[in-house]
Amino acid sequence: MTAEKARELTAIVPVAGVGTRLRPHTHTTPKALLYVAGRPILAHILDDLLALGVRKLVMVVGHMGERIRDYVDARYAATDLAVSYVEQKEPQGLGHAIHLAAPLVGKGPILILLGDTIFRADFSKLVSGGASAIGVKAVDDPRRFGVVEVEGGRVKRLVEKPDVPPSHLAIVGVYYLTDGAPLFAALDELVKRDLRTRGEYQLTDALQLVIDHGHEIRTFPVEGWYDCGKTETLLETNRQLLELAGGAPTVPGSVVLPPVAIEPGAEIVNSVIGPHVSIATGTTVKNCVVRNSIINPNARVEDILLEESLVGENAVAQGVFQSLNVGDSSEVRFL
Repeated sequence: MTAEKARELTAIVPVAGVGTRLRPHTHTTPKALLYVAGRPILAHILDDLLALGVRKLVMVVGHMGERIRDYVDARYAATDLAVSYVEQKEPQGLGHAIHLAAPLVGKGPILILLGDTIFRADFSKLVSGGASAIGVKAVDDPRRFGVVEVEGGRVKRLVEKPDVPPSHLAIVGVYYLTDGAPLFAALDELVKRDLRTRGEYQLTDALQLVIDHGHEIRTFPVEGWYDCGKTETLLETNRQLLELAGGAPTVPGSVVLPPVAIEPGAEIVNSVIGPHVSIATGTTVKNCVVRNSIINPNARVEDILLEESLVGENAVAQGVFQSLNVGDSSEVRFL
């Protein structure tokens, strides 16, 4: 993508979800800030946008939105990424979240990326293709997702979680429109007419209105689609992304079995780490065996075996070999 096109593009990243399926961790930490493969989920997304050349970003925040603001403003302060925020005070659906962003977007193309999903795709090809497109991936059971029906290379119909899917092409959470105006007009129509599906304003319904009004939307294949919505899928995403990245740091006095990601500022003492482990900054790990796990910032883990475990911020786990799912600011002791 050329620098000129990058300046024209506005990215919208909604991160207002509460993350109920990741409790207890999301009681005290926004889902987008949970660690996976060495970085918070949100950092994977924003780093990809920076690499694409995007310089204008609108974030829709909600529950613990100040934590999102603080993190983004601190991590990206040295970049030329201009970030604006809008608050979704009530959970009224993805369509409602994007509708709130409209006043901050202006004219030109838009790229929407969901803030709780990590993607691996050639976005430069998407935004340089000259056509609006929706990211899709073929899945075995599309009933759990929004689904597209394609005719002649164009999207004909979008259905949210259909009982009888018209295709196996699931909507993954990537949306590019060469002009955002038709989408925002469709969202205005949904809100004014109070047109809801399953009690919420759906982005798929707005996109269907865009298509019905004669605008062409195509599909864009996304092979790397990594779900971070539940503990088990977060750990699986961690495993897959670490496999793609490969490598591991050397830790004197400990054994590290790649692939592993350990942030600077973590203290590892007399332990066996890996494979498939992410350890965030400020964490202390002593006399442990840790594999296939994620340890979030400032946790302390001692004298324990952890496998398929997710340890939250400021949590303490000590004393026995066990598999854990420990929420933020909690403490577990086995005596």
